[in-house]
Amino acid sequence: MVNKRVEQDAARAAVGIGDDPREAIEAGVLMANGRLAGRQFASRAEAEAWARPDLGDQVVEFNILCECSFTS
Repeated sequence: MVNKRVEQDAARAAVGIGDDPREAIEAGVLMANGRLAGRQFASRAEAEAWARPDLGDQVVEFNILCECSFTS
């Protein structure tokens, strides 16, 4: 039996096998020390509200499944 969906935790949307993995984008906060904040955000707006730009934080978007660098 083939599982039709890859289940993520409750904070992430489930991604179907036929979906384009390049579209599985999540917002995060890159802190001044170069590390990602150890939490998940429901949206970019939530990440922006949590970030502290005055301390060097940056809101970033990244692919949660892979580093996709497809070329045609």
